[in-house]
Amino acid sequence: MLALTELGQRLRQERENKGLSLEDLQKLTKIQKRYLLGIEEGNYEVMPGKFYVRAFIKQYCEAIGLDTDAIFEEYKSDIPSTQTEDMPQQLSRVRSRKEIPQHTKGVSKAYDYLPTVLVVAGVVVVGIIIWVIAQNIVSDKNKEQANQEAPNSEVQQSNTQEEMNETTAKNDNSKSEDEQSAADKKEQEKEKAEKEKAAKEKAEKEKAEKEKKDSGKQEYKEVQKTGRSATYALSGTDAFNLEVTSTQADTWLDVKNGKGNAFFSSILKKGETKEFDLTKETEARVNIGYSPGVELKVNGKAVDLPFDSSKQVRQVVTIQYQPAEAQ
Repeated sequence: MLALTELGQRLRQERENKGLSLEDLQKLTKIQKRYLLGIEEGNYEVMPGKFYVRAFIKQYCEAIGLDTDAIFEEYKSDIPSTQTEDMPQQLSRVRSRKEIPQHTKGVSKAYDYLPTVLVVAGVVVVGIIIWVIAQNIVSDKNKEQANQEAPNSEVQQSNTQEEMNETTAKNDNSKSEDEQSAADKKEQEKEKAEKEKAAKEKAEKEKAEKEKKDSGKQEYKEVQKTGRSATYALSGTDAFNLEVTSTQADTWLDVKNGKGNAFFSSILKKGETKEFDLTKETEARVNIGYSPGVELKVNGKAVDLPFDSSKQVRQVVTIQYQPAEAQ
């Protein structure tokens, strides 16, 4: 086993103080365990390339809550400089694939299907001939039947006319009833739609009034912002309930009061929510190791993180609380 560098000793000590194993750190950073062990032992030769050494050390520090800039400055002798590596050349194989003439493949496939196409065409032609012959036979039979039934055509025509008149009368009555029923149904649907619209407008109005009323009570505003830390003031309410949810990945979460007493100091799993009743506290400090996908709610209302999580992965939010009754 290699002797630990001063940086490796510092990182391992901080990780163990947080109660994190290398497997836990692997889940947080998405860096393979053997690379994390290589960082702690100063064995940078196991890395996929020198380009990755500084990036992996930076992610390691952010995951356990260390200031990356300070670590890089303090242990710059233990951290190798970034070097540009040659990009592997694999163009020859790509060119050879592009040079394969594609039109020859299409012609070959066309010849393979030619016998099948000819057979299908022959079957279609025979089917058409049979259909034409059948139509001629049916037409001749219809003519013979029409000649035989000619003497009775006048009587049948009279009966048919009477039946048509009766059917027309029935259809007129049925149509009138259907039209009335459709009109009634349309009127009912119109009344129902108007009632639903009125109920929806009333609900939206009540909701807007309630939100306006609630927003007039609670106030959450920024006091100061520096580096990766920001301070907010919570007032106008008699409750201080905090919810923290991680939606994208596991993250390190540390929640303390103003005296440094910890309410939670561990990994917050993906999809997990932690709730804290801080009503009796005057200050709370929330340290987030991996902020992308982390959501904060104060008294049930979502509040934004102070920094863009794509630029500032680790963020520290301090909330100063003053109850409404004390104001």
